[in-house]
Amino acid sequence: MTHSNRRLSTVKNVPSKYPDANFTQSSIRWLIFNAKENGFSSCIVRIGRKVLIDLDSFEDWLDEQAAQGGQ
Repeated sequence: MTHSNRRLSTVKNVPSKYPDANFTQSSIRWLIFNAKENGFSSCIVRIGRKVLIDLDSFEDWLDEQAAQGGQ
């Protein structure tokens, strides 16, 4: 799989990319902290101490959550 067009964002910038979803930096950090339990680990890209969110994977994860009824 090629990652040449990968859309990555910092935790700080994710809420501004989805203004209608009412995400906050804190809610994204909570998802990261609980990633093993909620399946969010597929959205996380770690480079050293830097944590980035793969926006395509994030949108896929959101769709999965909606299909499951947000469980």
